[in-house]
Amino acid sequence: MASQIIRTRPYLDAMVSIKAHIPEDALSAGILGTERSGHGARIRADGLIATIGYLVHEAETVWIRANNGATVPGFVVGYDFDSGFGLVKPSMALEGPTLELGTAATLTVGDKVTVAGCGGTDQVITAEVVAKEEFAGRWEYVIDEAVFTTPPHESWSGAALIDGRNRLCGLGSLVIQGFEVRGARQTVNMFVPIDLLAPIIDDICEHGRRRTPPRPWLGVLVNEDQNDQLMIVGVYRNCPADRAGLRPGDVIVRVNDEPVSTLAEMFRNVWKLGSAGVEVPIRVRREAETLDKIVESDDRAVFQRIGTVQ
Repeated sequence: MASQIIRTRPYLDAMVSIKAHIPEDALSAGILGTERSGHGARIRADGLIATIGYLVHEAETVWIRANNGATVPGFVVGYDFDSGFGLVKPSMALEGPTLELGTAATLTVGDKVTVAGCGGTDQVITAEVVAKEEFAGRWEYVIDEAVFTTPPHESWSGAALIDGRNRLCGLGSLVIQGFEVRGARQTVNMFVPIDLLAPIIDDICEHGRRRTPPRPWLGVLVNEDQNDQLMIVGVYRNCPADRAGLRPGDVIVRVNDEPVSTLAEMFRNVWKLGSAGVEVPIRVRREAETLDKIVESDDRAVFQRIGTVQ
């Protein structure tokens, strides 16, 4: 990589490579594909590995490779829809050190950080924190304060965001082009703060998910355009929005009779109505017509393949 390489790398052997195969009939297969690969970080001596959840979501098989090349099968411990983190473990012994959990809260704009994947020094770059701000994804996802860095890592999925004390502060989720940094458009990585994982690790290890009531899920993909329009661009078949008659091309204008103009505003208005199962009143504009729909929300996990959770 063109970026400056960190010269002391005590964390390298804590990183692993993850490859997962997802069945073609899995709900996420059409969006994320059936063959996924990325990175993870050992965070416990028992072999527990934290990764970005979409790598292993609904996985049928998981393979984990250590930095020394040793490769073993693994399994999904659990997945958290709210944060987007996943936990996996090797099914056989896979020796290696762990990364201490830090906190993204101590990072500030302008800080130098390390972004590391599995595979030696070629997978390590120095980056700069260029923003810490809210992030909303079209897949019914919001985090209060994501961390954005540049230059981007070429293999960002599950890559570790490491502070100056060699602590894990986040895991790589996305590459975003055209992100505004100091008045210029740049390509950045978005990291999910590890702070969101720490309070729910025990729940996920014991139950495969957090134990709090699940959020209401609609089953839509929504894009936010430059004109503050929220357009449905995808509807999962036989899921709540589909059953309510919502269609791609519908523009969402109100949730529970409150106007919405951003993804974060829309999703939060849905979630504040209650837990999964609550009815969600939604007003949409379809061409020249305005329609009011009642979506009977559900628990997103009900529609997912269990995969290799043990």
